[in-house]
Amino acid sequence: MSETISFSVDEKHFGPFYPYMREESVTDVDYNGRDVWITDLKKGRYRANVMVEERFIVQFTQAIANCMNRPFNQANKVLEADTKELRISIVHASAALSGISICIRKSPPILRHTINSLIASGFVEKPVLSFLVNCVKAKMNFVFGGTPGVGKTECAKFFMQFIPKNERVITIEDSLELHYGDINPKSDYVEMRVGNGFSYTDAIKTCLRQNPQWIMLSEARSKEAAFLLEQWSTGVNGFSTIHVKDLSELPERLLNMMHDEKDIRHMENRIYQFVNLGVLIRCMKTPDGTLFRYIDQVYFFVREDGENKIYPMVEAGKVISDVIPLKMKKQFEQAGIENPFVCEEVNVGLEKEKGGFYGKNPLIKAAQS
Repeated sequence: MSETISFSVDEKHFGPFYPYMREESVTDVDYNGRDVWITDLKKGRYRANVMVEERFIVQFTQAIANCMNRPFNQANKVLEADTKELRISIVHASAALSGISICIRKSPPILRHTINSLIASGFVEKPVLSFLVNCVKAKMNFVFGGTPGVGKTECAKFFMQFIPKNERVITIEDSLELHYGDINPKSDYVEMRVGNGFSYTDAIKTCLRQNPQWIMLSEARSKEAAFLLEQWSTGVNGFSTIHVKDLSELPERLLNMMHDEKDIRHMENRIYQFVNLGVLIRCMKTPDGTLFRYIDQVYFFVREDGENKIYPMVEAGKVISDVIPLKMKKQFEQAGIENPFVCEEVNVGLEKEKGGFYGKNPLIKAAQS
């Protein structure tokens, strides 16, 4: 388990890493014992043209170890720490034979997305964005899918802001990346952190005694998914993220996490009952070499008339159907939403930016052809 430490992001501490730490579009700075590799939201992943002296690496790792009051040597090979904005993982050279390995993940307590930026960049088209915001207002359970690093957590953070401030939200994470309280000040929230002696499963079980209306699980990885579904079955709503390449694979992916469960068929039925909505984010490289992220798929999952059904609503970023399951229709009606593809919050957000540029997804046409 990593510990939260006070460690200022300045040139003194981060040396050759510092210029990249300052770049807003940089999400990860990694050192493999020889080279520095950068993950940039716009440029993708590239090797930085920078020299790193062994003396700096020794100083850096020792400073982290001192802040944590922990040894870092052949007997204690892994050092993990969090600051308010960073997640740092270091592996000793006795375990990383190619040289000491350092991974720094930036997770600032801000929203990288706005209504305007999402539409202007082509991340999502207005009807799809309106539909998803209305799904939050209608209290549906979301699972954000995609490959690692595609931006699932940032997307979830954006949609969390549409939860009413008087509805209690409990976040469950091992590394604090959602920053719910910073992004949604004066809201009713509890931030839980799992670690030694307090597992994801423990946290989920504990939640019901804390009067939640929403449970946000940073990532569904294993059998805790079964307990999350159990909580959602009580009427608590929530978000989670999952590694998946296509939403059609989502139910099977969740089932595989529950391999110890005896009644697989029963668990499959629960997935379709309580995972209301899947949102797939995709990242592709454009012809000029930059990265382009966009919401590719949106599917409803529902159990109707004794059958498990999937309703694809969005493919390649485009709305392909307005056929909404009866269960979801009722939830929209209860929330006072007449047209799920029209949303006042989205209209107001766009109106605030006069003369804005509303870009198009350059890959949607290619994906459809």
